[in-house]
Amino acid sequence: MKVENRTFIVSGGSSGLGLATVQDLLSQKAYIAILDRSAPPPDLFSSRVKYFKTDITDVAQIDGAVEGTVEWTKDTGAVLGGVINCAGVGTAAKIVDAHGEPHSLDLWNFAIDVNLTGSFNLSRLALKHLVKVFPEEGSDGERGVVIFVASAAAFEGQPGQTAYSATKGALRSMTLPMARDLARHAVRVVTIAPGVFDSSMTANFPAKTRRSLENEGIVYPKRFGQPVEFARTVRWILDCPYVNGETIRLSGGGRLPGKL
Repeated sequence: MKVENRTFIVSGGSSGLGLATVQDLLSQKAYIAILDRSAPPPDLFSSRVKYFKTDITDVAQIDGAVEGTVEWTKDTGAVLGGVINCAGVGTAAKIVDAHGEPHSLDLWNFAIDVNLTGSFNLSRLALKHLVKVFPEEGSDGERGVVIFVASAAAFEGQPGQTAYSATKGALRSMTLPMARDLARHAVRVVTIAPGVFDSSMTANFPAKTRRSLENEGIVYPKRFGQPVEFARTVRWILDCPYVNGETIRLSGGGRLPGKL
């Protein structure tokens, strides 16, 4: 799909993997609507960036941001091209803790609301408009792409990741049926499942944990992934029309061990 002069909605676009994705797409002359609770860095603002302060758990706020984005596309002439769901939270809790207490239901609901329901709501509300975009020229007649962000934990969740893994596994599981639903509209759906990346979630890892992951969990290259590598994967997905209905692992060949 052509990226230049198309508008992409990026949730969680103010930091981390989302910010790297925004920066990369801007370098390709795309227009970006950032949905995030926090504003992006000041130097990111330009005529091709629109920021909507959004709590991804609030359906009304999501709907308002999507409608605002669609109105913006009428001013810019850069039609909607897709949704990239980077907003997410990492949670950790044993199903029964050291004191014999069960997993917090509030924490479970929070993980589900942000990682799963938030991505679902943003995608469905944006798709209402995306399926009406005039198809690209060519035999494929593509209209757009939806990208979800799962995790290696969707495959090998570690102790304490029951809720987190459930959300990421659900994103992985809904990728293919959603792609099948949207085939008649010429909209693709693809999920990226990153391994361990340098991000706000991993910044506070103890040095021992980081060394264990680098030395034992990752095959090559023996380091954490960099946000720019995630962004390049997003760009490849957008560029390659035959990538559809898949969950792509981005892990350096690594697999999360059962225990660190």
